[in-house]
Amino acid sequence: MFKLAILIGLIYVIYRLSSGLSLFGGDTNNGGERIKVTPYDIELNILSLTSLVIKSDGYVNRPEMDFVRAYFVQKYGKARANATFKTFNETLKNREITAHRVCYFILHKTNYQERIEIIQLLFGVALADGNVSPREAYKIEEIAGFLKIYRVDFETIKRMYSAKSNTYQKPVPPNAYKVLDLETNATDAEVKTAYRNLVKKYHPDKVITGSDTVKKNAEMNFRRVQEAYEQIQKERGF
Repeated sequence: MFKLAILIGLIYVIYRLSSGLSLFGGDTNNGGERIKVTPYDIELNILSLTSLVIKSDGYVNRPEMDFVRAYFVQKYGKARANATFKTFNETLKNREITAHRVCYFILHKTNYQERIEIIQLLFGVALADGNVSPREAYKIEEIAGFLKIYRVDFETIKRMYSAKSNTYQKPVPPNAYKVLDLETNATDAEVKTAYRNLVKKYHPDKVITGSDTVKKNAEMNFRRVQEAYEQIQKERGF
């Protein structure tokens, strides 16, 4: 039986090497660029948590996505990071990801200090656009609970990043409200209604005209409305 096990092991090693694959996970090919990431790899699950935080405030912005990519490249290397993002986009991006399920897996694969670093990463992601919104903070707090982070440790991290958030946060200039034809004391509901109406008015698909000038003006106004709404949205945290 022991000899049979050795024989099977040798066959496996020969197969992996002849196929250009690594012996210990992280499949490689042609110089180590082909790497396979599965749902059982910790980095894929951490990436899932960052996606939950990014989407928690209702929209996805480029600075947060760039922050995540830079972190994964630095921590896991470019090839591994690319494989992780590829697997996520192919298998998880359009599926419902639950924080409880992901955290349950991570909880049994990491030590406490590693989980602390995950919470720091999530706050870093939230702050990448200059402000940790209330919804992002709430989602991170929920994740911290699932990861069994002590309350005192969570509050310490939160205060640290909240201080940074206050440093970076800039008040929305009045012209952002003027773009939406609103006063600065408008309610959240009024902001959302004005945004929806102006998007319908200036959306390129809604503007039917043969004039290139009219089209360009509509596209410019559409972008201005989008930018103004995003500014107000970040400040108010809805």
